Amino acid sequence: MGAEREARACAAFYGSRGLAPTVLSCLRCLRHFAGSTAKRCKEKHLEEALQLTRALSEGLQALGEAEARPLLRCVLAFQMEATSSCSSFQKLEQMVTQLAVGKEALLAQEVDTLLSGLALQGEVLSPEDLQSVSMFLEESSLGRQHWQQNLPLLLQRLASTLHWVLQGQPTPGSTWGYLVIKACLQVFQVLPKDVAPLVWSTSGKSETLQSLLGLLLEVAWGKALNKDTRLLAGTALSMLVNTAPQPQHGASAVLTLFQLPSQAGTGELKFGELVVEVPPVLEPDGLEKLVLTRGVLTCCKMDILTCQLEGLPSKACLLLDVVFPAVCALSREQKDCHYYCFQACALWLQRLREGLAALWHLMGTHVLAQDSELLQELTQLLWNNAETPVEGVSEFIHSSFRLLLEIYHLECQHFQDQERPLYQQMLQRVVSMPWQIKARYVPLCAIVPYMGSQQVLDAYPDLPQHLLSCLSTNHLCPAAAEAYKALVRQQCREWRDGQRGTEEALAEQWALRWLPLLSQGLCSPLPILQSNSANHLLTWTLRQLPATQALLAAQFGGQDTMSLRAWVSVLKAQKSVAGALPLGEAALERLSRCLGTREEGVRLAALGLLCCSPNTNQPLSGTEVRLLRHFLPLNLNCDSSSFRQLLQAAVRKALVRLRDSSLAQLRGKAPRRSGPAEGAEQLAQAVGFVEWLLHLSIASLSPGSNYQRKKTALLLLAAVLETCTDTWSPDRKKGQPPRTMATLLSYARQRGCWDFFSQPNLLALMSCLQDSTNEIRDLASELLVRYFPTTFPEPIAQDLFQLAQDTLGSPRVQEAEAGAVLMKTILQKSDSGTMKSLSLEAEAALTLPSRGLCFAQHLLHVLQAQYKVAHQDLLRAAATAPMHGAIAALRRCLLQVPEVAVSMQAAELVQSWQELLTCLVTTVRDITSLLLGALQSQQGPGADEQAAAPSFAEMGNAIGSLIMLGKGQGQEEEEGDSVLLSEEHSLILTCCWVSVKEIGLLLGGLAELLLSPALPAEVGPLLPLPTLQMATRVFQEILLRCRHWGAVEGCSMGFTKFCAALLNHPDPELQAIPRAVLEQGLEALGGPRSSSITRRAAGFPMLFLCIVSGEAPAQARPLLTRCIQTLLSLAAMALPQDWDQTLDLPQVCALHVLQTLVRGAGLGGAVLCHATPMMALALRGLGSPCWAMRNAAIQLFSALTSRLLGQPWSHRDGCPSEGLSLHAFLGQHPELGAVLLGELKVATAPTSGGPRLHPALHAILTLLAQLQPGADIAGSPSAPFLEPLLGLAESPIYAVRAMAAKALVPIVAPPQRCRLLLQLARQLPAAPGQIRSHNAVHGHLLQMQALLGCATGTRGLSAEALHPVALQLEARGWLLTPAQRCPLVRAAFLQLLALLPASFSPGFAQYIHGTISAELGGLLQGGKSGCAEPQVGSAILHQTMAHFMCSEAARLADSERIAAVCSLLQQPNPDIQLAILSWVIAGEGGSCKEVENALGLTLLESLQSVLQERRDKEFLRLYLEALLHLYRDPSSWSQEASSKLQGSSRSCLEMLLHMVEAECPGPDLLFQALCAASLLLAHQCGDEDTALVERWCAALEECSRSACSELLRLAAARSLQLAGPSVLQPSLCAARPSLVPVALRLINMAIHLLQDEEREVRHEASGFASLLRQSPGELLQDGCIFVQDNVGLQSLLELLLGEFGEHPETFNSLLQHIPVLDVRSVVEELEANKAVSLYKEDEPNVFAEPAVLAQQLLPVLVQLLEKAPTGSPVHASALQWLEATGPGVLRDLQYCRHCWSQGPAARWGMKALGCAKLHTALAVLLVRAQLVAQVLRVLGEGATAMPGLGCGSQELEQELELVQGLLVQHGLAPVPRQDNAPGELGPLSGTDSSRHAAV
Repeated sequence: MGAEREARACAAFYGSRGLAPTVLSCLRCLRHFAGSTAKRCKEKHLEEALQLTRALSEGLQALGEAEARPLLRCVLAFQMEATSSCSSFQKLEQMVTQLAVGKEALLAQEVDTLLSGLALQGEVLSPEDLQSVSMFLEESSLGRQHWQQNLPLLLQRLASTLHWVLQGQPTPGSTWGYLVIKACLQVFQVLPKDVAPLVWSTSGKSETLQSLLGLLLEVAWGKALNKDTRLLAGTALSMLVNTAPQPQHGASAVLTLFQLPSQAGTGELKFGELVVEVPPVLEPDGLEKLVLTRGVLTCCKMDILTCQLEGLPSKACLLLDVVFPAVCALSREQKDCHYYCFQACALWLQRLREGLAALWHLMGTHVLAQDSELLQELTQLLWNNAETPVEGVSEFIHSSFRLLLEIYHLECQHFQDQERPLYQQMLQRVVSMPWQIKARYVPLCAIVPYMGSQQVLDAYPDLPQHLLSCLSTNHLCPAAAEAYKALVRQQCREWRDGQRGTEEALAEQWALRWLPLLSQGLCSPLPILQSNSANHLLTWTLRQLPATQALLAAQFGGQDTMSLRAWVSVLKAQKSVAGALPLGEAALERLSRCLGTREEGVRLAALGLLCCSPNTNQPLSGTEVRLLRHFLPLNLNCDSSSFRQLLQAAVRKALVRLRDSSLAQLRGKAPRRSGPAEGAEQLAQAVGFVEWLLHLSIASLSPGSNYQRKKTALLLLAAVLETCTDTWSPDRKKGQPPRTMATLLSYARQRGCWDFFSQPNLLALMSCLQDSTNEIRDLASELLVRYFPTTFPEPIAQDLFQLAQDTLGSPRVQEAEAGAVLMKTILQKSDSGTMKSLSLEAEAALTLPSRGLCFAQHLLHVLQAQYKVAHQDLLRAAATAPMHGAIAALRRCLLQVPEVAVSMQAAELVQSWQELLTCLVTTVRDITSLLLGALQSQQGPGADEQAAAPSFAEMGNAIGSLIMLGKGQGQEEEEGDSVLLSEEHSLILTCCWVSVKEIGLLLGGLAELLLSPALPAEVGPLLPLPTLQMATRVFQEILLRCRHWGAVEGCSMGFTKFCAALLNHPDPELQAIPRAVLEQGLEALGGPRSSSITRRAAGFPMLFLCIVSGEAPAQARPLLTRCIQTLLSLAAMALPQDWDQTLDLPQVCALHVLQTLVRGAGLGGAVLCHATPMMALALRGLGSPCWAMRNAAIQLFSALTSRLLGQPWSHRDGCPSEGLSLHAFLGQHPELGAVLLGELKVATAPTSGGPRLHPALHAILTLLAQLQPGADIAGSPSAPFLEPLLGLAESPIYAVRAMAAKALVPIVAPPQRCRLLLQLARQLPAAPGQIRSHNAVHGHLLQMQALLGCATGTRGLSAEALHPVALQLEARGWLLTPAQRCPLVRAAFLQLLALLPASFSPGFAQYIHGTISAELGGLLQGGKSGCAEPQVGSAILHQTMAHFMCSEAARLADSERIAAVCSLLQQPNPDIQLAILSWVIAGEGGSCKEVENALGLTLLESLQSVLQERRDKEFLRLYLEALLHLYRDPSSWSQEASSKLQGSSRSCLEMLLHMVEAECPGPDLLFQALCAASLLLAHQCGDEDTALVERWCAALEECSRSACSELLRLAAARSLQLAGPSVLQPSLCAARPSLVPVALRLINMAIHLLQDEEREVRHEASGFASLLRQSPGELLQDGCIFVQDNVGLQSLLELLLGEFGEHPETFNSLLQHIPVLDVRSVVEELEANKAVSLYKEDEPNVFAEPAVLAQQLLPVLVQLLEKAPTGSPVHASALQWLEATGPGVLRDLQYCRHCWSQGPAARWGMKALGCAKLHTALAVLLVRAQLVAQVLRVLGEGATAMPGLGCGSQELEQELELVQGLLVQHGLAPVPRQDNAPGELGPLSGTDSSRHAAV
């Protein structure tokens, strides 16, 4: 703390002088700077100090050196301690320079003194000293001057330090060695003229530097484990080379260095005049080559790289003849350093670009000549690595291709070459690659500027469509967007250079090529494609070409959902480019419609349009605020997590605009066009909106709300608090409040608003702390801790603490976790006074100064008490005092509270913390032994001797014994033979597994926190070695004896952190602990055992994964290498002759562990170095005679495949839409390719004894099938795979033939497909007598199908290109006839023909049709086709034929063929009927309306007979499903369809309803039957069908009950949408009054279904509401009118109010949705405080919110009363309801007043705060009371005199106000809002006075 000492001395010196105030202020800023941890705080204080030094500078100039010295010395001391931050050091350097103006000599003297003292402290420089050396060398001119004068001493210190570091190896994760080498590098870089004589001069040769050179070579050769340190050593060596006075000398030294790896450990190295011994390579990992290459390319001077080398062939130089071969070798050999290898490649191209002129001078010719070996190798290198999955390499790829083409372009210009074939070659290769390969778009972008846009597009006409496909996949999207931008940018440049007209003309030119692409993307039903098109293309296009806006707007004028979404996207992009966006009335109406639509994407886009703005200080317009107030309440309960996140982000933008514009207004910096009145109105609007949003959020946090509403409300509240408070968070870089925020807060609070931290708000958040979901609890706790005042009020803290105590003892995991969150929150929001008021167990600890220590002591005592109970009676402990709650609380309080971590570092508390933590680890060890021993029936001292996890049967017996002990022997007989686990059994299991999981997380987190290298050295070890060893044994015990995956997973997370902390600790003893555990595990793995320990659900493999995952990623991972090599050796051992199949073999264990390591996310690509031997092992294991070995091998193979290829992204046409090409895969893993090819050749080699099984074959084919085709290049490494795969067509195993066909696709490049297809077609037999093998014919057909299917699914092959193939197939048409005896071959041939419909001659097409017709016709006539008996596969053939007939009819739209399909459908053959029905359901006929229409009429015509026959439930289900699919669009129904049902409609309807009512057909058939009945009813509903309508309505009501299955509720909702509007419309116009009761029942049902917990059910119900919103004559417009659920509910309520308001049943039907809940019983249940069971009873509908719905219904009920005339039936209904309900409501209000007027001291008060049942009951009571008051007011005196009520409306309202006030005080009701905020019910009211509104 030298800086603090100097600061005190400086303050004392200047204390009485004139400069004292300024100096003291400056010192205060410097002290704050030194004491801050957040970067932003440091910068702020340092900036203030710098401003003060500028003021001090003039005063110091007038003083003498003695007077100025203390201040200079003080600032230098702070600068010495700031060497870890370059920006801080630079600022302090500015301060020192400013203060020393006129006293430069004094400053130089002080710097010399300071740095001299640094070097004299000892032989070895500490890391802090090294940082000081580096920083003064780099940033201080006086520092450089000092080290220049003391260079020999500095070099000696650096050499000594590096030698000591290499000998001692402080820690694998230490930066000590890195800092030494960095200092060496900077010495060589900054002082080259001073270093040069020491290296290159005979007289000046330095022994110290010679020693340092040897040490640097040792580091580069692997003496240092850290990869970054070795790479930096290479850079330092190259920087030393740069000091050479002659380039040839430096080049000679580099050449010598590159020759060293071949002679490592032998001979000497001559480097200039320095001579050192060549160090041995400790572990030849090849990294030394990378170190040298990367170092030379990073900083070696160009004249050294390009000078002619002596002793080599003429015109040889380093760059081309030494470094480039090394770069090529690295890319082939180094798989674990791929990032750095390709970085070296990119650097080489960059240096080549810089040195072109020198190389041309040296060589006198092209560097990259067209046919040169250099160009070929370079392009091959780029293409081989272009598809690497390593993160970060793509940037190098992009720059490398650009550099290559730029160099080529410069060479062609320099040598005036007109022919430039490289461009065309590269473009052709790009075009030949499949569009799914991301790497192709990088060179494409690079080519465009050189070839021109038109030439590229002409050569690649499919590019726009391929770009569109890429936009639908996230990882391809950026590459596609860059390609689009490159082309459009080039087009604009060409058009503008050609001066082709105005910007409008330019936009027209753009539209010809790109408007279809953008339109298709923006209107796509795929959300990802739409979003990517808008985000990546649209905005950029409008910025580049603003005139395109009109073209785009005209393109999206439709009313369908997709057009609306695209239209909003265009508006949003336009607004982001241009600012404010004026909208007319029509556009504003359309925007309102978008805000209410059912599609979330449209709503979010419209919301984003409202909230976004290019300037944050642009205020929200009145229209925007009005629309937001309407939108937000309707979208609080959306069940999409992404919607909630995006909603919060949009609202945050709006709040930032409100805040910044208001601050600008208060500062007087508002736009000039706004006057004072407008400014005041703007401020009032901003303050009012935030206040309204605050109330809305708090009111939505009631426990009676569902999860979705509470989560959205918390997110909105977080946005409000983050934006509109002045809470400053030092740890956050963004989102901090403006400095003038206090001004706006003061303005708002003066107007009675923005009381963010009021008690009702505090209580609302506290209720969330008791929520059953951790998302709600954690977010609420975070808001309380971050924003609310530092301490809770004492009474609240006490009640909350008592509640936390109670919930920690709950057996329910969610409640115990809530207790842990409560404990953490109390700790963070308490001070010493609060702590004294809490009833802590550790009374003696209250004298300690640390709150965290007191709290931890208390929780530890609680845990120990619970452990004692468990030791005596585990069953009682599991029910009343399970330990997992206390452990979770300890974990949260110790690990997640920053103040506790700070307390642990306090020197005076170290001993106390050490004692507590040791006691804690001992306690959890005892708990672990107890719990795991109990599950093994071992509770004594030997409980931990058994290494294996118990079986489930053993655990069951052990738990049964514990239950009998806990219950007493007398209750043994009560246990039955139930299959289900008893409550007691579940209690014990939950207690054991959850506690064990929490123990693992706790111990791992403690090690991570307390073993951090960042902790100060003076703080002693809080976890001593014995404690850590004890914790290690706990982890081993859990992982080896636990069989529950949740516990293993939680424990493994902790153990990984534990091992990482140990392995990266400087203490060798701690580093040795994980290594010892690994060796023990490997020894146990290979040794004999008595039971199974490596079952997949057990934790033994996780033990290894955790240890090796703890190694630092930047190191060589020796533990991983050791582990995998041992496992490979063990797994490769021969199996014993006789093994016990009840035990795990060591070989099987090793395979399971390897699989776990490969799947481990923490290892990433580190395991890929061992992929080849592991793959070979897995393939051998598949052929093992042991089942367990084969099972483990296939799992290892699957894990390796996923790791090598990455996760599949998406699928299109059955093919992966993106992946690694086979060419790139083999380039990256050549040895693995050889293994796979070898296995394939063995499998296809001829054998003398007939065909043999090859178990590994199918796995290899599966791997190959997941790859993508590569480019068509000569000598492709994939070529050898072709012949074996073609040979597998003859395999006798069907699965092998099928998979071989799929594996053939990536082998064949797209340009070669036609040739291979023709070859395969010629191999098909031309006549029946030529068949050699049916398997071979079938295999060739499958291979042709795979090649054609993949081609048509991607780029497509033209009909002309496929014509030769089609001719060969026509010549073999007999394969379709009965002459071919195998039905499967015939079916495969027909499937192949179906892929080439446009390539055949008309005659052959007719031949196919005739053959199929004859075959199917013969079946229908009962004849026998070709065989006397049914054949295997004949059903498949007939279904294939039926599918072909359907597809051809749809393709040709031929009436004759359509009639033939309809005829087939009417025939009784089940195979053909099912095939046609499945084809219809799959939607394959959607492109041909004629086919759909004809099939629909056919189904309607046969419906009655099908329903009467009822031959098969599955057939009937498919029949009805197909019928519903064909008439899914209401416009599909025609007059002809009605005539088909003439006379049978009623009969069909009755049969369907009878099926629904009386039969039990199963949910699937019942769904289709109900929907089909609704379809018929919608189109055949007449006056005589009233009884059928009522039966249908009753069926819907029965299916819509919450207790019914989801499928039945969905059927009810869909039926309501299908027929509801048709049934209800006549009742609206009073044409059929008899249907009014049915209409009310339907609306009532829709209201109920709109509360359903399934989104699809709610959407269907909202569709019914949407159809009722439109006028009767309005046509349905492609779903655009379908509204969001809550908007649909509003419209239904408005419909009831407007159309059925006078009907007597309306009032009662709405009252059914307001439940009657007994408040008294709920309160009594809370007071009883009974013991809770383990599980809660599930709610039938967790989405429904009775309280919210009741509040929405209240204004509707009131309006019904007010609109009804006196004496009307509505008043009579209200009076009846009042008689039945009024007295009870009054009694409940009086009970509530009595209950909550006693004050907040009620024992259950805090528990009531989180009770959802109580909140719902109270909210509903308040609604019913308000309704009673309104009924009394409307009905007048007659109602007041009712017996049992005894009060009027005024008295009741007073009572209601009093009770509501009491409930608000206790957090049980929201604060009533004074204003009636718009947007909660009803349509938008009012419009702007102007015709145009700004958005």
